[in-house]
Amino acid sequence: MFKKSEKTDRLKKEFTKTIRIGAPIVAAQLIQMSMGFVDAVMAGQLSAKTLAAVAVGGSLFSPVFLFGMGVIMAVNPIIAHHHGADEKELIGKNVWQGIWLGLFLAVPVFFILRNMTPVMHLFNIRPELIELTQGYLKAFSFGVPAAFVYFALRFFNEGLSFTKPSMFIAKIGLLFNIAGNYVFMYGYLGFPAMGAIGIGYATAMVHFVMLLCAIPFTFRKKFKRDFKMLEGFGWPKWKFIKEILRVGLPSGFSFSVEITMFAMVALIMGSLGIKIVAAHQVTINFAAFTFMIPLGISIATTARVGFAIGRGNLEDARLFGHIGIFISVAVMTCTAILMFSVPELIISVYTDDPDVKKIAVKLLFLAGIFQISDGLQVAAFGALRGMKDTKIPMYVNMVSYWLIGFSTCYILGVVMGMGAEGLWIGLIVGLSVAAVLHNWRFNKITKTM
Repeated sequence: MFKKSEKTDRLKKEFTKTIRIGAPIVAAQLIQMSMGFVDAVMAGQLSAKTLAAVAVGGSLFSPVFLFGMGVIMAVNPIIAHHHGADEKELIGKNVWQGIWLGLFLAVPVFFILRNMTPVMHLFNIRPELIELTQGYLKAFSFGVPAAFVYFALRFFNEGLSFTKPSMFIAKIGLLFNIAGNYVFMYGYLGFPAMGAIGIGYATAMVHFVMLLCAIPFTFRKKFKRDFKMLEGFGWPKWKFIKEILRVGLPSGFSFSVEITMFAMVALIMGSLGIKIVAAHQVTINFAAFTFMIPLGISIATTARVGFAIGRGNLEDARLFGHIGIFISVAVMTCTAILMFSVPELIISVYTDDPDVKKIAVKLLFLAGIFQISDGLQVAAFGALRGMKDTKIPMYVNMVSYWLIGFSTCYILGVVMGMGAEGLWIGLIVGLSVAAVLHNWRFNKITKTM
């Protein structure tokens, strides 16, 4: 009886600790996602064309931008492993190498985003959207270097389970995002009215603001002393960058593979009409908003599992992973109920256009179906990332999202003519397969080890 009580107390303690570490990350993710929400709402108030341009632009920048973020996210488990093993000097060195890698990755991403017009032509995006969307992407691209360096600093802090800075910085970013949109979209303080392009400039500005805020948090006195942050400075060293890439490249590809499936679906939507694009943007924006909660929990789970592995405690790694997965599923069950219960109310926040609302309500119901699958897959992937196990999950994502998910999207949505609803059913299938396989792998690995 005592052992059972002791186990229950331990579960409660770790459950509480995961929430305490994860809550600020969830808040940061939600606040950052609110920036996309603000962009969508303000663009929608301007015109359906502006909203559609931001939607297509988001579909184009997300795969390459999140690829870079996914690679840099490897800083989290690497720092967590060193923290668990009490290897303090290596922590400071890895921060600087993460910064260098972020700058290197920013260069190709910057130029890719500025040359997306051929891609839009390839996917038959409506001509009236192409020029406006490319202008938005060019403006957005100026903030990429700052964003990638910020990610390195953020994941360093989160790898140490120091998560509150992300939340505070995100709040500041949101305020600047709202102000920047007003100034650049509508033309205040001497700036011309730039519409969708102004949203891109506002986002770029926010990335620099967030980086400037992250620097004093990262290089404060305690961290400089404990982890020899200043002494750890050095030029790029292949030994460290290679380890970040070993863990991060598969992680980055995994993010990119998933988001590319969503982006390809959005691009296909672009050929179905502006109203459908706008309805899809509204739906995917809200679904992405709810996804930020399990994503935040998964980042916390990465740090907790990584810390346990660093200490050589495989039993704790399994426990921490399962707790993170459970919390994610519980949250996404609630969001699914919300989507089923009040879809009209949710959609009305984004748009008053009756045609867009009618389409979006149908799509939101389908988005509600995949909530649990989405929570399962991202939480399990976070646990695997904490173990530095990212290569096999990358292959799982490739099969789940492209071989199975996107194929289903194309067959149902295009070949069978089901349109937007058929495309969303394919998304449900891809996410569900990934959810099953990631959880199976985590259970298999931790049980074997």
